[in-house]
Amino acid sequence: MIIQPANRTLSVKEYYFSIKNKEIARLNAARAAKGEDPIINLGIGSPDGSPAPEAVEALCACARRSGVHGYQSYVGIPELRDAIAAWYKRWYGVELDPASEIQPLMGSKEGILLLSLAFLNKGDKVLVPDPGYPTYTSATYMCEAQLVKYDLVEADGWYPDFGQLESMDLSGVKLMWVNYPNMPTGAPARQDVFERLVDFARRHGILLVNDNPYGFILNQPQSILSVPGAREVCLEMNSLSKSHNMAGWRVGMLVGAADVIKEVLKVKTQMDSGMFRGIQEAAVVALNQGPEWYEGLNAEYRARREVACRIMDAIGATYDREAGGLYVWGKVDPTAFEPGEKCIAEQMSDFLLYNAGVFLTPGFIFGKNGAGHVRISLCANVPTLTRALEKIKAIIP
Repeated sequence: MIIQPANRTLSVKEYYFSIKNKEIARLNAARAAKGEDPIINLGIGSPDGSPAPEAVEALCACARRSGVHGYQSYVGIPELRDAIAAWYKRWYGVELDPASEIQPLMGSKEGILLLSLAFLNKGDKVLVPDPGYPTYTSATYMCEAQLVKYDLVEADGWYPDFGQLESMDLSGVKLMWVNYPNMPTGAPARQDVFERLVDFARRHGILLVNDNPYGFILNQPQSILSVPGAREVCLEMNSLSKSHNMAGWRVGMLVGAADVIKEVLKVKTQMDSGMFRGIQEAAVVALNQGPEWYEGLNAEYRARREVACRIMDAIGATYDREAGGLYVWGKVDPTAFEPGEKCIAEQMSDFLLYNAGVFLTPGFIFGKNGAGHVRISLCANVPTLTRALEKIKAIIP
């Protein structure tokens, strides 16, 4: 390399799933050469279903029109902002000003970095949940801010221990990430928890961000912005990736107070040149779907969850059968393997990958409190999950 990478890259590694997908591709090539079936990947949560047909048609119809293929507005077309506002009012009971309190995003993952760049200076502190989405951590490090982890543990239902939070050194903390409904644990959103989080953020002068992409998957939609006074200290990110089978389309949103949204826009305008209009028009159609869309989505995910629970039973893991979201999160029997360099969850994941040809996500990638757990994605149909169960049963007595 002719020059050295920026120091900020020394604090982060390539995303775990990027690395693991490369390994799985290599293993699949070897399996194909031997005439074996490909590995069943129950790792990442990329929905395998299709968006509403009307949304797909809206994209195609727009793409066929002239005059729509140039740069688009950084703030999104008015129709999209209006549709987001109507969606929030209909399903969350939250009123938003479409002109100033909504910022469309190219997926909520973009929002994590934009928020971090907009508000974090070198040395600022950020409260990040453990276990939690790894991007909260990497975005913090890339902004040269300090990571302050707070524990989520099974004994507390995977909700924050507010006593622990209050006892921490909160000097210099500017930003706090929360994620309810929770990934990876499946803990649902709770109004009383939201109320305590808002109170905590207000008293300590912290910008609180709820990352909320799983609210429609085996959950009742709730928004932290429904708490009185939340808009003074809170933002919320949302996405069409899970709720509308549009992960690859990259459609998300950041909602909250206008002055905060304005600061994020400053950064965003330096990073891209707007979302393709056809995707925006399709997102409008998707957001206008009625309750039957979500009912059909959840009927399929309930059926998948039943098989995923049987996989957890087969590997001897304990789990919450009623947990929501796109995954089943299970605690591995700590006696399943001999102690070694790898945590028990990684040992179980590797054992199933190399012996059964089935990949489950080891929970250590979400933090130390996930180290004893594995996660099964529901982004595979019932026949595929059933085949995975059969393969696992074949190697586990």
